[in-house]
Amino acid sequence: MSEASLLKNTALTALHQELGAKMVPFAGYNMPVLYDNLIQEHLAVRQSVGVFDVSHMGEFIIRGPQAGALINALTTNDVGQLLPGKVQYSCMTNDQGGIVDDLLVYKFTENEYMLVVNASNIEKDWNWISRHNQHGCDLYNVSDEWSLLAVQGPKAAETVQKLTAVDLSAIPYYHFAFGSCAGISGVVISNTGYTGAGGFELYVKNEDARKLWDALFDAGSEFGIKPAGLGARDTLRLEKGFCLYGNDINDTTSPIEAGLGWITKFNKEFTHSAYHKQLKEQGPAKKLVGFEVVDKGIARQHYIIKDAHGNDIGEVTSGTMSPSLNKAIGMGYVGTAFSAPGSEIYVDVRGKLLLAKVVKFPFL
Repeated sequence: MSEASLLKNTALTALHQELGAKMVPFAGYNMPVLYDNLIQEHLAVRQSVGVFDVSHMGEFIIRGPQAGALINALTTNDVGQLLPGKVQYSCMTNDQGGIVDDLLVYKFTENEYMLVVNASNIEKDWNWISRHNQHGCDLYNVSDEWSLLAVQGPKAAETVQKLTAVDLSAIPYYHFAFGSCAGISGVVISNTGYTGAGGFELYVKNEDARKLWDALFDAGSEFGIKPAGLGARDTLRLEKGFCLYGNDINDTTSPIEAGLGWITKFNKEFTHSAYHKQLKEQGPAKKLVGFEVVDKGIARQHYIIKDAHGNDIGEVTSGTMSPSLNKAIGMGYVGTAFSAPGSEIYVDVRGKLLLAKVVKFPFL
């Protein structure tokens, strides 16, 4: 069997192909990387509104009186701070001091939560949670039943508001509501996203995905709404310094090293929490930093970072040419001594050392 025949499709794959999208394998799915022009898609989201099909993301429902306790034992953030209708960014850690995955925690009710996980980690995460479910919770992997459309940009709220009676201005950042949208009942309308441009993520059953997509493009036509692919999603998140699992965080990186101390709470125990607490107290040997490339060239994942004397001090985890800033930017781990903003580092691009400067997140 060919690789293409083994890939999963979303409910909208045929539509993307009709629209002429360039389809690529991503996390086991056949996904649109771009439709026409990555820079135009990127700028549409920054300046107006764009729509991403991110239905490849995984969704788990966790129910039971101990649902919160189970999630709190597995994740770094404090689920005890969540009220129904609120979303929390968090991560699950493993037994070796690394990250199983980063994820969103939705609190539906006191006894029901939804976890939204990365597509590449659905099976791994499901097995991890199931193995540690000593709380008698009911677990449901509904990833194959749900579609997810991310409507992002300064005109996203106006676009979605045309389709729902739910007052979107009453849903703060990292909160959500259940409501009817485009005549579809039971939609999860979430003020979240991975672009830093504002907007809403809409969870619907697969059979309603096309209806929602068409309604969004009708509603957003006056704003020049565009479909956007995974290419623009990557450049948008990188401009905001958002971590991508598999690039900037993985099974070997601590959230403390990755600058995710703000979602790592030590008022409770989680998997291997003593290690991360000690790392925070003592200070990590390496840190994830953002950098701008001063010389001409683009830093790419796995390129080695060196000091002025040519010594290896780290590695690039993500890099691109920023469409908004029109300059080369990147993220990478460097020795803590080189992590202060303003530090000069060098990226080894095929034997040529490019000068770069460490900067604070976000880039934009």
